[in-house]
Amino acid sequence: MECAGRGSRGPCVAPATRRCGGCGAVAYCSVSHQLSHWDHHKQECERLEQQMKRVEALNEFPFTFSEEATLEVFEKRESRCSFLSKRGIHGLGMWKYECGCGDSLASADSTRSNKQFLAFDSANRSERESWNLPRELCPCSGPASLKSDALSNWKDYFEWRCLPLHSPVALLLHWPLLVYYATQIAFSGKSGPEKELFQLAAFGELCALFPGVRIHVELVGPAIPEKRDGEKIDIVDYAHCQGADCMCRSSSLNKGSAVSSCMSSAVTLRLRKGFYHDRYRDITEDSFPHLVVAPNAGIAAYPSWLPTIELIKEMNIPAVFSDYCEEACHLAARCIHSVTGRPIRIPIQLNPFRQPLVVENSPLFIPCYPNCFLFGI
Repeated sequence: MECAGRGSRGPCVAPATRRCGGCGAVAYCSVSHQLSHWDHHKQECERLEQQMKRVEALNEFPFTFSEEATLEVFEKRESRCSFLSKRGIHGLGMWKYECGCGDSLASADSTRSNKQFLAFDSANRSERESWNLPRELCPCSGPASLKSDALSNWKDYFEWRCLPLHSPVALLLHWPLLVYYATQIAFSGKSGPEKELFQLAAFGELCALFPGVRIHVELVGPAIPEKRDGEKIDIVDYAHCQGADCMCRSSSLNKGSAVSSCMSSAVTLRLRKGFYHDRYRDITEDSFPHLVVAPNAGIAAYPSWLPTIELIKEMNIPAVFSDYCEEACHLAARCIHSVTGRPIRIPIQLNPFRQPLVVENSPLFIPCYPNCFLFGI
């Protein structure tokens, strides 16, 4: 836990163990840092206190590993690495970017040639695009039936995809489920990619979530390697399981499933290096976007968002943002109001498809999860 008053009055003198008696959401290394930080903290203390009262809802997941992935990781009795290791997936394929060990690997991989880790159309898919799990634990083929109703939580999704609640696949599926749920809330009532770059195979699940729909996703951000700028990726099937004899590895592309395969849909990803407002003309050369989705946006933390917000306002299309905690969304909403002169259209709300593994080393005592809260304009 980082001292909330760090830098306000000299260097920190001890670990940040002195929690604010009002909100309990922040901690200090000393009385002097707490006193010097009060002028700032008093503006947020009551708001953070209300957010702390909703902590139980943040940690509520239907999985058998929920307590391990939430409380135990938050209290440092477990770690992301140990969680993945117990399931035999630590450092493998798409999973290697779900813990601190993967940060350096992500940087190294971004300099490699495309063929080393993007082979979505290949019959001999590498483990990099595999779930590295048995077939019964992952959605490696089409669903047994079409969705009868809109999915509203992880339990609904796992029942529809016939997955057991001890499967860890939700840790990666929060990316395509974010797109799915953002579409629901953005069009209700109507008829920066970083880690995502190394987990693109998980977006194959959009084929099941949007059957028969052609989907084009622009992944825009400064983290895109220069050599991959403009790269187009066609996803025509699902990420594979470990089973060598599973139908997911068949060239027939899952003909045995009721919803045959991604071939009934089409998911295309295009990578664009830079900021959205700078690449807008390139993006709209082919088609005009229907929806902007910005995962873990950090709008209040990055001034580069301001011209993008202005552009989205001019485009007059829905935009859904996510962030790690409610406070980050609140600060983002204030930034959006200052730019657009209008409040957010989609209120801040808990994302039922947030990643069910807590972020380590959060600056607050409020648990943070990737794609935890949603809001939109």
